[in-house]
Amino acid sequence: MMHFLSVLFLAMGEFAQMGAGMGAGLAAIGAGIGVGLIGANAVQAIARQPEAINDIRSNMIIMAALVEGVALFGVVVCVLVLFL
Repeated sequence: MMHFLSVLFLAMGEFAQMGAGMGAGLAAIGAGIGVGLIGANAVQAIARQPEAINDIRSNMIIMAALVEGVALFGVVVCVLVLFL
């Protein structure tokens, strides 16, 4: 019984590392998709209302920064799972 539990704990550690790697990758992919959608929609909005370019650009930069911040937080959490 004790041998089975030790093998199970070792396997859980390896699965945690695999999950952390997958989580970091998904966070990066999600950030790329999010920033791409923000940029595409901002270009469409500027094409529809060229006089609002400054407002749209500033909102686009703020939203892209927030998306990147969330992605960075996800990657940091995954790296912490790897080493702790």
